[in-house]
Amino acid sequence: MPNEVPIAQTKIAFKVEIGGGNAEIYIGDYDGYGAQAVTRDNSLVAAPCWAGKGTLLYNTYKLGNPYIYAHQLNTGTRVPVARFPGANISPAASPNGRRVAMILSKNGSPDLYVANLDGTGLKQLTFTKEAESSPCWAPNNETICFASRSGGPPQLFTVAASGGSPARLRTSLASSPTEPDWSPDGKWIAFTSLAQSFRICMVPAKGGGGDAIVLADGEDPTWAPNSRALIFSQGRDHAKHLCLLDVPTKQTKNIGRILGSNSQPSWAP
Repeated sequence: MPNEVPIAQTKIAFKVEIGGGNAEIYIGDYDGYGAQAVTRDNSLVAAPCWAGKGTLLYNTYKLGNPYIYAHQLNTGTRVPVARFPGANISPAASPNGRRVAMILSKNGSPDLYVANLDGTGLKQLTFTKEAESSPCWAPNNETICFASRSGGPPQLFTVAASGGSPARLRTSLASSPTEPDWSPDGKWIAFTSLAQSFRICMVPAKGGGGDAIVLADGEDPTWAPNSRALIFSQGRDHAKHLCLLDVPTKQTKNIGRILGSNSQPSWAP
């Protein structure tokens, strides 16, 4: 795996539970230092995702229903991206920062949609009765990986952002895969597998034979810009902490916890 992009100056965004069922989004250095709150909604804010280096996407329950917003970090202003009836969750910006994949239930069941970053040009990509979840983008800005229960237990699928039939991504020996994240070099998809416990695994993005590679115990992985390291969350509910993983060696290092439970990391590009 390449190690060409330095990570020493990179940032992460993550969810911090602050008690009373509320959570806010924080940004800090990749190793947890200098973390500061980005939101102060006094509500449940979740699923942060970078859209370039100056914008965050996330969903907030501040107005009661979960809506997706784009938050400009230099000004603090934010604008709605999706405010439909039902759930508006799991935003994932394309690597070029121009489009967003997300899960909307405005037509009944949670389906995968894609739109421009300002919410215009909305297109529905899946049409199942079962739930879709946790989309992510390929580095070419043309393909989306997501989890779906359309065949029973969760499985991973890929689909063209322009539309078409989803193709299943094999994750042999890694049951109930969810929360995929595509490495910036395009070679790997890391994901969460639930067997007796949550595990971080990965498979080649091109698919094919072979078993999934188990990396560590934990959930919700996010790739570093160098496609070598991952950050993920570990621990019991309401007491999670973030971990840094060197993928080739499988060595892990805990990241210091901020306030309450820390989860849902997203590594800045």
